[in-house]
Amino acid sequence: MTTATVDVTTSADGTLVIRPHGILDAAEAVCLRRTLVRAIRQTRPLRLIVELGDVQGLDPINVGTLAAACHLGDDHHVAVFFDHASMLIAERLTAAGVPWHRLRHIT
Repeated sequence: MTTATVDVTTSADGTLVIRPHGILDAAEAVCLRRTLVRAIRQTRPLRLIVELGDVQGLDPINVGTLAAACHLGDDHHVAVFFDHASMLIAERLTAAGVPWHRLRHIT
């Protein structure tokens, strides 16, 4: 089991920012999924940004969770974006169905 954490903040314009840290594997999948679903279904910001700059690894379960967040966001009128993903993570997300325009500031 790794030690990944997920921080949630709200910016001045009302954008909700979710910042996972570390290696996201199966042990962290439930926490990430709950955080995303709660943010989209209950908080319902106009914009949700998942800041991936501090993520060192992302397993297939969490890739699917992030891709599903885009669809859930569309259903609830929440724009979901992914910022500062590495090229490897960005490629995995697009392969899972995340539209390229939702990936911003790829490193």
